[in-house]
Formats: sequence, C-alpha cells, structure tokens
Amino acid sequence: MSSLSERLKALGVRVGTADLPPPEPVDRYEISSIVPGVFRSTGLGDVFVAEQVFAGDYRHGMASILPTAPFARVAQWARDASLGEMPLESFAFLDTETSGLSGGTGTYAFLVGVGRFLDGHFQLQQFFMRDPAEEAALLEGLAEFLAPARALVTFNGKAFDAPLLLTRYSLHRMPVPFKGYAHLDLLPLARRLWRDRLPSRALKYLEEHVLGMARASEEVPGYEIPWLYFDYLRSGDARPLAGVFYHNAMDVVALAALLAHTSGMIADPYAGLVQHGLDFIALAKLFEDLGHWDEAAQLYEHGLQTTLSIPAREQPAETSSEPGLSLDAALVATAESDFSTAVRRLSILHKRRGDLERAVFFWEQAAGEGHLYAYVELAKHYEHSLRDVSSALRWTRSGLKQLKKSALPPYIRKYWLTDLEHRQERLKRKAGL
Repeated sequence: MSSLSERLKALGVRVGTADLPPPEPVDRYEISSIVPGVFRSTGLGDVFVAEQVFAGDYRHGMASILPTAPFARVAQWARDASLGEMPLESFAFLDTETSGLSGGTGTYAFLVGVGRFLDGHFQLQQFFMRDPAEEAALLEGLAEFLAPARALVTFNGKAFDAPLLLTRYSLHRMPVPFKGYAHLDLLPLARRLWRDRLPSRALKYLEEHVLGMARASEEVPGYEIPWLYFDYLRSGDARPLAGVFYHNAMDVVALAALLAHTSGMIADPYAGLVQHGLDFIALAKLFEDLGHWDEAAQLYEHGLQTTLSIPAREQPAETSSEPGLSLDAALVATAESDFSTAVRRLSILHKRRGDLERAVFFWEQAAGEGHLYAYVELAKHYEHSLRDVSSALRWTRSGLKQLKKSALPPYIRKYWLTDLEHRQERLKRKAGL
C-alpha cells in the first residue's frame, strides 16, 4: 500500500517545505534610519542620541528662544536667588517621554530631551532607549550632557520628570546628575500668569495661544506616546516614533521660548509682550505678592482699563456658542469673575501703601476715561475717608450716567448697576434726601 505522502504527490500536492521559497526578510526600520542621530559610547554601553541646533535668532512662533531679560524677578517668585545669578549656559531644559504616567519603579523614561545654550545657540539632544536593557547607557549619556549645568527648567518637572529620573538613577545605583541643582518649574508660574484668561495651561496650549506657535502635522498626542513605544518594542518598526521625537523636541524648545517670554514680560510688562488686560492683572497680583507695591498698583490700573474697554463689536453674544471667538471676546467672558477682585485688591494696595492722594489721582483719571470701577472707588473714598456724602453721591450718580452709555455685556452691566443703585439709595438716606 502506498504511503499517504506518495498518494498526495500523485495528486500534485507538495509535501514538506523543501519546495517552498525562502521567507522574505522583515525590515525592522531601525531608529537610526528614521531619526538622524548617532550612537554614543558611554561607560555602560551605547545610546542613540539625536541632536539639533537652533540659532540664537530662532523664533518659536512669535517668541524668541533666547532669553534676554534678567531672571531676578523670576528667581524671586521661585524663591531661589541663585536662578537670578547664573549665566544662561547653566540652565538645562528637560522633558521626558515615558512608558506611562503613573510613575513608580515600573515607569521608565525611554526618551529624554534636554537643551542647553552654548555659544549663543540652543543645542538639543534626545537620548533614546532602543531596549530596556539600554537604560543604564541612556542615564549615563544624559548625566554627561547635564554635567556642566547647575539648574533644570521643566514643565511640571518637580512633580513628574525629576522624581521619575531620580527613581531610575537610584534603581541602577548611579549618582543623580542633577542633585543639588536649582529647579525652575514653569507650570506653577504659567498658572499664576494665565489662569484667569486661558482655559488650559498645558504646555502645547500655551505654545499656541501665548507664543503663537502651531506644531506640524507630524505631532502626536502625548497620551499615544507610551503605546507607540510598546508597539516599537514588539515590532522593531521605528517609523511611528518620528512623531514622538518631534513632540519631545518641540516641548524642550517651547520650554526655552516660554522662559524667554515670561522672564521678559515680568522684567518689563509694558515692552509689548503683554497685550491682554487680565494678563496685566495677573502680573499685578504677582508683583503685589512679591512686595513690589508701586508697580503692582500701576499694573492693576492698566489691566482694569484694558479689560473694561473691550470694544462692543468684540463682545460675545449671551447665547453664542461659537468656538471661534476672538481672544478679546474670550477675555470679556472671563472678566466678570476677576475684575471685581482686581478692584478690591487695588484699593487695599493703595491703602497699604498709604498713598490715597495717588489713588484718587488714578481714579479720577480713569473716571474721565469712562471706567466704572473708578466712580465706585471715588464714591467710597468721599463717603468713608472724607465723610463727604454730597461728593460721594455725585460720583455715584455720574457712574450711573456712564453705565447707561457703556456697551458692556449684560452680566457686567448688572454687577455695576446693582452696586451703584444700592450705593445711591444709601447715600440719599444719609444726605436726608
């Protein structure tokens, strides 16, 4: 009896693999073929490093990448005087891409971007871990690049990036290269400056709405990055990682541009970097907290005048849900919750400074320009400080007349109308009218 294999052959069926063509080779698309870079030797192995250099005159959107204003007041805000004394070359701008956002020993940084200013240009290096076995080499290469620095600049780095890297260095029993460094985390500062005007203080949002920089189409969302790396580890295909390198590079460059912008606006708020009333008020609060009361008072005045002078044509309708409102219209929408607080803080600040004469000068000037808060402050001043009910009533009535002429949104109009009418009735009773 013929065997089964012989019977299959007789029917033309091939048996076994001898006649099969060899399998096609699988392209792994190594990272070096996707992202320009080099393999750098360290004492703990080789690490892949991508490098870019940005000239000192490079602009990230509308913002310069090169900080030129002194860091003295930023250092005062950060409560670290050393930040205001270091040369720019001592700062390292750092951002990590990680295998997850939970932290802990199970999370590692597979890509670390760090930039430093050298000879007037910005040198960006990105250290990449092709395999978890290369982590020690990545950490060693990063340590060598950080060695000349004395300060870190991050965005939420005090809560995430620095503790994560500290854990990774500790697990490998390696010295932490940034131990003892000053650390400037720009996220808390961004919250102070733009909390009242912008709905988000995420770095990419600030990059777009403050720095005027829109990223290219190769940008990938941050939440996708861990999964893209895990796919790379399984497949060996590095092509999707090009967008991850771009995302990380833009985060690091945005850090430098954001520091240049914020340090400039704090050093000289009137130089043109600050355009919106609520931003002036935010700076006023910051200056007040830092003890710069005279400058804070001027910033409050300027911010209140700007905020409450938005042209009617730029004010949003009450029922409008269009996402494309102008920034000035968005400013009006958020002003209601902030302008009354600013007025109160300004009044307290003037009293604290003991300069009521200066306060009255500002208020009269602002009232002459039609700003309602000034009428209220003058009415309070004459009623409570000078005991001049007649003048207080006169300023209140002038405020009501100005309110009728103003083109304010209904909710702001209602606020002032309630205040002024209540004040007028009380003053009339005091005056016996």
